[in-house]
Amino acid sequence: MISEQTMRQAMQAYIDHFNRSDAAAIANLYADDATVEDPVGSPVKHGKAAIADFYKYAVSTGAKLSLAAPIRASHSNSAAMAFDVTLNMPQGRAIIRVIDVMTFNDAGKFTSMRAYWGKEDMVVLSPS
Repeated sequence: MISEQTMRQAMQAYIDHFNRSDAAAIANLYADDATVEDPVGSPVKHGKAAIADFYKYAVSTGAKLSLAAPIRASHSNSAAMAFDVTLNMPQGRAIIRVIDVMTFNDAGKFTSMRAYWGKEDMVVLSPS
């Protein structure tokens, strides 16, 4: 079974790669048959190609991620992290408060990512 340390390191790498706008490195954290549901309730992206396209767009927005609490591992193959996404929206500078839950395969790759956030988790900090 995958170790807690490996899960935490992969999730920290996710944040680091995102903040460097490195969509390819983010996609490489995923297994070939992985899924991404961001936010939960939206259409699921299936496979590394769709996931890579999703992150190419996401990092192109200039969004930056910052942990809101330590990354949490589990006794199984899942881990979660609470973080803030800061970005510029048409309405002004905004923050979205998110919790991502990832599952892992034995090789330490993400097999799924589900992002939990809703409309009330997005706050405009400074109107345009």
